[in-house]
Amino acid sequence: MKLLLTDPIHAEAHAELARHAQVQTIPRGLDAAAAETWLRAHIDGADALIVRRKLPDTLLHSPHTLKAIVRHGVGLDFIPVAQATRRGIPVARTPLVNANSVAEYAVAAMLAHARGLHRYDRQVREGNWEARSRAGQETFELAGKTVGIVGYGAIGERVAQKARLGLDMRVAAHTRSPGKLPHSVQAMTLAGLFAQSDFIVLACPLTEATRNLVDAKALACATRRPLLINVARGAVVDEAALAQALSSGRLGGAVLDVFAHQPLPADSPLRGLPNVIFTPHLAGVTRESEAAMGMMAVRTALALVAGERPHNVVNPEVFG
Repeated sequence: MKLLLTDPIHAEAHAELARHAQVQTIPRGLDAAAAETWLRAHIDGADALIVRRKLPDTLLHSPHTLKAIVRHGVGLDFIPVAQATRRGIPVARTPLVNANSVAEYAVAAMLAHARGLHRYDRQVREGNWEARSRAGQETFELAGKTVGIVGYGAIGERVAQKARLGLDMRVAAHTRSPGKLPHSVQAMTLAGLFAQSDFIVLACPLTEATRNLVDAKALACATRRPLLINVARGAVVDEAALAQALSSGRLGGAVLDVFAHQPLPADSPLRGLPNVIFTPHLAGVTRESEAAMGMMAVRTALALVAGERPHNVVNPEVFG
């Protein structure tokens, strides 16, 4: 059995996979074009592919022997699912296992913003100890504040739990299924969410319906200078409109883990803004989540190659 990895996985998961199959990984250091060439050359003869980066849209047009594609993570925008389905290839993902990691990241972002940690760190480094005198006017507690969540899947639900039960915050959500929200979470339109939230967490999948969902119109509804936290996908946000909202003070700040183009381009207008914190798409990456996602991806791939039908397949219609 031969399995391909687009990127390394947790060491224990790799060892488990290597006990059952020959494992090959795209070599480190290749640029995007060279990595695509390598991948196209190796999928012919491979039984399964574990995915941690966006696949070329036409990858499955190349000769291949794939029996399964497994997303190490949740976002299916990395995989041409429709093409895989037409070719009878099951596609699976690893749901739920990194939801807690992403939710904790969102909470960390809210706390860091509320207490101005990045600003005061800079002041201490510059020798301005008296900056502490402004803390009473510049910082605030999360209790009683409202967090608005866009998308109420596993991550949105976990953010809501931590915010409401752990931090005594009010919680609202904008979702396609408002009737399924618990009584403790208020359903809102997107405009209402931006108007009434102190923090906004983007946790929705990227689909044609959510692409550029957060645009100039939505951002114009913000009235409380909220902090925008994006742990969804960069393309959910119109980044030019976001830069304008941050520059004008319409938003109090942003914590961005994902971007429309990754890595973040050197000429992005967001780079020069002091009220933005960037991280390199790591909200769901912790020791615990890496181990759990890796093992689930490996076990799913092995099960699919063996002809089993695991519950986390997203296109079960391929089984007939």
